[in-house]
Amino acid sequence: MSSAISAQISSHLAIRKEWLDRRREDPLDPALPIVDPHHHLIDRPESGTYLMSDLLEDIGSGHSIVATVYLEWLSMYRAGGPEEMRPVGEIEFANGVAAMSASGGYGKPRLCAGIVGYADLMLGARVAEVLEAMIAVGGGRFRGIRYIASSDPDQAQWGATFVRPQGLLLDKRVREGFAQLAPLGLSFDAWAFHPQLGDVVDLARAFPATPIVMNHVGGPIGLGRYKGKRDEVFADWSTRIRELAACPNVHVKLGGLGMKMFGFDVHEGELPPSSEQLAAAWRPYVETCIAAFGPSRAMFESNFPVDKGSYGYGVFWNACKRLAQGASAAEKADLFHDTASRFYRLGL
Repeated sequence: MSSAISAQISSHLAIRKEWLDRRREDPLDPALPIVDPHHHLIDRPESGTYLMSDLLEDIGSGHSIVATVYLEWLSMYRAGGPEEMRPVGEIEFANGVAAMSASGGYGKPRLCAGIVGYADLMLGARVAEVLEAMIAVGGGRFRGIRYIASSDPDQAQWGATFVRPQGLLLDKRVREGFAQLAPLGLSFDAWAFHPQLGDVVDLARAFPATPIVMNHVGGPIGLGRYKGKRDEVFADWSTRIRELAACPNVHVKLGGLGMKMFGFDVHEGELPPSSEQLAAAWRPYVETCIAAFGPSRAMFESNFPVDKGSYGYGVFWNACKRLAQGASAAEKADLFHDTASRFYRLGL
């Protein structure tokens, strides 16, 4: 197991089915169409299994999930061939799941209708060959890549031990690789912690023709040296979010708040949190993002199974619907379906 994969696993909360089963909620507004624009599929002994059947079981919680977007997990790589080409195997895997789903034999939701992979931008211009190979095997579903830049001196306190260089998105070689995305019609998923949002702003300004979506509300850290300083972090984060939103090529995903690094303690309760609890805790972050980006550039995301250590899938979508209660019908359509469909070019 690589150190990158190990870090990605250890920073996530354990899924406890018996605990999750103690909280069930009927779906609110069950007919509202939803595109879930951020989930993973996993099959490794050290991290458990979350595959097509598991995702379908969660989707079966009663909400109208019409399609999903698969996000890279440093997984299912090819066992041989050039090192830089091995991540192409993950696109083949996700496209296989998508093809199974598209047969109609597994229900109405179109799983992995969009696919986001990983390619090493440190290859510079040579990464174009990797991207072209991903397009070739993606069945028309490959949409772009995620290149994680999240790094913090205190990240070991939430289990992440793989240290990425600070300023990674400013690296000249990485930018040379990033420049290959737009000519191929591809987008970029950004994941960085809130102190690094300035790097994403700089990247977005340097490449205004490349669509970028910021994962997990821009990562306001709640542990390490930031523990107990939520108001201070919020003030800093919100200023950076508004600066990022001023870049018209940037969107934002509203989710991921079940991860350990955010510092919420809902996973410590005797019962799993209710959708009311989640909505109350998340409201400042979600409302700030929607106010900054507008519903047409914001999309709710499940981040499952990573966030499943904190709450159930159905409860999550109920929390999102509570957060959107004051929105118009058109705004709800954007937040739950249309923005994701447009950004990932799903044609829904």
